[in-house]
Amino acid sequence: MTNDTLATRGLVLLGCGKMGSAMLAGWLADGLAPTSVFVLDPHPSDWLKSTGVNINAPLPKAPAIVLVAVKPQMMGAALPELAAMGGGQTLFVSVAAGTPLAHFEAVLGADTPIIRAMPNTPAAIGQGISAIIGNARATEQDLDIAQSLLEAIGAVVRLDTESQIDAVTGVSGSGPAYVFHLIECLSAAGEAQGLPADMALHLAKATVAGAGALAQQAPESPGQLRSNVTSPNGTTQAGLDVLMDSTQGLAPLIRRTVAAATARSKELARDA
Repeated sequence: MTNDTLATRGLVLLGCGKMGSAMLAGWLADGLAPTSVFVLDPHPSDWLKSTGVNINAPLPKAPAIVLVAVKPQMMGAALPELAAMGGGQTLFVSVAAGTPLAHFEAVLGADTPIIRAMPNTPAAIGQGISAIIGNARATEQDLDIAQSLLEAIGAVVRLDTESQIDAVTGVSGSGPAYVFHLIECLSAAGEAQGLPADMALHLAKATVAGAGALAQQAPESPGQLRSNVTSPNGTTQAGLDVLMDSTQGLAPLIRRTVAAATARSKELARDA
């Protein structure tokens, strides 16, 4: 779908918090006309007001796309307002966690093309990753459109089944929080070994950021990169002996962490 199509039919953004704002900023930077965007948000930010988009204005009857970016607890009140747009040519894309495709179909109708996406918070700096899955009515072209929209905030992968989105939530959706906690722990451990607190935090942030960038760009696997840093009987090996303990090390801990987040994602979907 081209910007010309969006300019003609319009794009509706339901909710413009951190994720919605990140996407909108990316679209506008890519040349989407502000006048073609209609934002529904009860508390528009000063930044949103400065963009020139239509805020809480009358909506087009059949917009090209409705992107749902409200919090799950607000979905029940917000989505029915757009029910009249369902069942037609409007593509609905949701980035709301824990709300399954079946819930949207119940409100909008089974004939509505709907795509569910799970982005993550690095989207705020254009470094996110999103996973997408469509309902039976969504076409390959619809998936292409959703991918193009979400690429404004980072990379996109396509899932085979909706059930996989719970595991995606456990890995990449919640994953940034795990990494932030790793930074906290690495910093605290450095401080415990005698480093000043601000220096330990600076070292921890830069180390995690640099290692992540290297893992993204290097042709080697993460396992090979780990081996490259590890000299036999050296300092890194001593640390890895703790982290790679088969029962108390990082691998079993991360498995339990991702399993817990995945299970909670499934619970939220059942409650939706």
